[in-house]
Amino acid sequence: MTGATGMQGGATVDALQAAGISVRALVRDPASAAARSLAERGVALQAGDFEDTAQLDKALEGAFGVFSMQLPPLPGDPDSEVRTGRNLVEAAQRAGVAHFVHTSVARAGDQTSFAGWLEGRWTKGYWNSKSAVNSLVRAAGFDHWVVLKPAFMMENFIPPKAAWMFPLLASGCLGTAMTKGVPLDLVSAADVGRFAAAAFMNPSRFDRQDIDLAAEALDMDSVAAVIADATGKPVRARYLTEVEAIDAGHHAGLVSSQQWASVEGYKVDLARAASFGIKLETFGAWAQRHRDDFVITV
Repeated sequence: MTGATGMQGGATVDALQAAGISVRALVRDPASAAARSLAERGVALQAGDFEDTAQLDKALEGAFGVFSMQLPPLPGDPDSEVRTGRNLVEAAQRAGVAHFVHTSVARAGDQTSFAGWLEGRWTKGYWNSKSAVNSLVRAAGFDHWVVLKPAFMMENFIPPKAAWMFPLLASGCLGTAMTKGVPLDLVSAADVGRFAAAAFMNPSRFDRQDIDLAAEALDMDSVAAVIADATGKPVRARYLTEVEAIDAGHHAGLVSSQQWASVEGYKVDLARAASFGIKLETFGAWAQRHRDDFVITV
């Protein structure tokens, strides 16, 4: 599997091992702390990366299934996500992999319908790359495939992501460029992992589907209240203009994504996400489980 040292991949390792399924992970550096931690849990490591097809072939030799995820396009390399996604799909085809579970993002494939798309309002490279890899998976001819499409990850509210995603949160301020009252679809990494493991174990239930994932939708005032309740620290939402957000330390691309979430949003069908028989974790339950992981210094 890929992404095993990350949030979604790590959660998928947890779910697969809990089901008694052996895991082999493609890692860039087997000597890294994250990779060693996987090895200590019984995960077989294969050194390599998406750019080396020979290493991919070795990693996938004899594999029953593949968990696939790629990074968004790298700065200065707009084709990186599609290229690496294609390399993995083609290696899986050569290896005769039967089960391919890919994780993407909700709304990938709908981007041409976004308000302001033709005017270039949103990050076209991000959305087009996600959509293109999804299409590669669907067209590859695997016996079984599923494209999981998570909405906003709950883990973005805790380190290491929180320092970049919500730079004011440590001071008790949940500052965003979102519009007051607009809900954000939320999902935990653990739920992505549970869906991925279930797709491997019961392919007929999930086969050949794009599945949007979110447990619930909360506005920022509600998110702040949940975090405050879980941590016992005062947290309030603050709604920022684009200029205010950038001045407060938000990256311009992040501000754009928050504006997109207000104008378009992930639009997950929560009832459908809940219909697969996997109990999705509410933000409140997730926050309680991670209450010691929040960094709020007030």
